[in-house]
Amino acid sequence: MSVHTEERAAWDRAAFATGRGDDVEGAVRQAYREAGLPDPEHVITVASPLAGARAAARPTAGAARREQPPSGSEATRVEAAPEGPPIGVVAAPDGLPVGVVAGRSVRHEVRTLPWERARAVLSAELGPAGWAARWTETGGRLWPQVSRLVADVRRAVADAGGDELRRVTLDAVLGQHDAPWLSAFDAPGGRPDAHDDEPWLSALGGLKRVAGCAGWWWPYERVAIVSARPTELHLDELGRLHAAGGPALAYSDGFALHAWHGMPVPADFTMTDLTPRRIREEANAELRRVMLEHFGLDRYLAESGARPEHSDETGVLWRIELPDDEPIAMVEVVNSTPEPDGTRRTYFLRVPPWVRRAREGVAWTFGVSEDDYRPARET
Repeated sequence: MSVHTEERAAWDRAAFATGRGDDVEGAVRQAYREAGLPDPEHVITVASPLAGARAAARPTAGAARREQPPSGSEATRVEAAPEGPPIGVVAAPDGLPVGVVAGRSVRHEVRTLPWERARAVLSAELGPAGWAARWTETGGRLWPQVSRLVADVRRAVADAGGDELRRVTLDAVLGQHDAPWLSAFDAPGGRPDAHDDEPWLSALGGLKRVAGCAGWWWPYERVAIVSARPTELHLDELGRLHAAGGPALAYSDGFALHAWHGMPVPADFTMTDLTPRRIREEANAELRRVMLEHFGLDRYLAESGARPEHSDETGVLWRIELPDDEPIAMVEVVNSTPEPDGTRRTYFLRVPPWVRRAREGVAWTFGVSEDDYRPARET
């Protein structure tokens, strides 16, 4: 049971999809039914994992409220279904709508048990080596990027709402970010929204559908709290959150993550108009290193008025002193082999801050001591 290229592509799209998904409610209700549970009375829709965590943190708070919100408030809009219980309830900013009680969490039944059963059956069918190979070509391929994204979102939720909300995210079913493990159980020809014929796979049909149309969600006895997918997602070539101007990950309610090659940065951060003074005055040492890297160490040397600390036949040792951080030391060397046009290129070699002599720094780049550095021919 191998996974075809088109199936892998479908799960890639699901894991990193943006925008509104189709029939989220139907997918959630299918997951409940496949878990042997009654349909939830309400499917609560929220705009982001932060909003979902806030609602899930107070799953019975709505019952205790006495003040009714203004008539027609978006926070309590309920669209009547043609038949059956009300649907489309939109969570209030600080929790569930008035009068809505979630009941106990049923995450174990909806997500954990189907996963355990499917893994047991497929592991027995494939054997240890076969299961390892299966995971490598499916979930193991997706997991590094997705797990980093999940960790970034959890960190941002904690930054916005504290450790309590971060703990709540640990109880979420991850929707599209469950794509890695769900992809391991895709049947040939299947898709993230497919309902497979094999009984042990059929129990995952609803979870697969939710992964194909929604973000993180919290299943309770009477209520399912479901967050939408992001409106924007920008990654660098290594799959890390990255955007030069604006959020790298954004949701429709304003919850957003700003990052530069995976490192969190302030919302107003920009790499444009960098100057040595701005870099020097940046209080965040990690962010300052990123700014230096983007600006260029050699350019910083030229424009900051830095002075050489030592020079000899191997090159010139430069040192950049940084506030509340270790200094940056570099050796400027000239390539002994000329370019086709006769010029010689200059390179800057980053060396440890304890280096005090140019020759010592060059020797360190070769993994030898200064006394043992005796190049027969430099290139």
